[in-house]
Amino acid sequence: MKLTIIGYWGGYPAPGGATSSYMVEKDGFTLLMDAGSGSLSKLQNTKPVMDLDAVILSHYHNDHVADIGVLQYAWLVQSYVKDRQEILPIYGHQEDQDGFKSLTHKNTEGVAYDPDATLEVGPFSITFLKTAHPVPCYGMRITDGETSIVYTADTAFKEAWYDFAKDADLLITDCNFYEDQDGSSAGHMTSKEGATIADKANVKELILSHLPQYGDIQTLVKEAEQYFTGNIQLAKDGLTWEKSRNF
Repeated sequence: MKLTIIGYWGGYPAPGGATSSYMVEKDGFTLLMDAGSGSLSKLQNTKPVMDLDAVILSHYHNDHVADIGVLQYAWLVQSYVKDRQEILPIYGHQEDQDGFKSLTHKNTEGVAYDPDATLEVGPFSITFLKTAHPVPCYGMRITDGETSIVYTADTAFKEAWYDFAKDADLLITDCNFYEDQDGSSAGHMTSKEGATIADKANVKELILSHLPQYGDIQTLVKEAEQYFTGNIQLAKDGLTWEKSRNF
């Protein structure tokens, strides 16, 4: 199972960047988690848009779904150019009906996931944890039966992450705030909180993502290292991860 970071900024993209979006691949199957602003452009540095097999969304805030509309246009155009009529499934929750309905277009179909059940998508099994965020949002644990990746999506700190992320090979945490700040009212975490989850859950490696647009973001790693002794990396464009492989 291979993960590639497509976008990682919180709120809005830095120049030339993108907000939350991650690609997971296994045995020729490609799943895109979230599709934030700028992600479609970044994705095409890695593969053609019609090579996606499925998309899954944590929630409907714009920094996680802004490029769904342009992805739909891309699939429509490419379906004519390549004379292909496949339908791209886009998985989302139904607690925001307007957001869910927007997932269906001429060449895409919104597919509801049940947050209380395991979702099977291609070679992946996905379970969900409702996050602490101003709107309904779900973190995900994705496994291929051998490797597990946990993505917190947007969330304030909650101890339920300890069990949900237990023994994961990789944890990708919301890190929108520095250690000395309080992101709870905004529904986000600090470097300390994400690293504490990594430590308590005994994960193998940690990626800090959904990064702030101010300050020296390298400081986030230094702060996190005080609470988690495993491998820590800042998310960055094109970063790839595979089990048993160093960054």
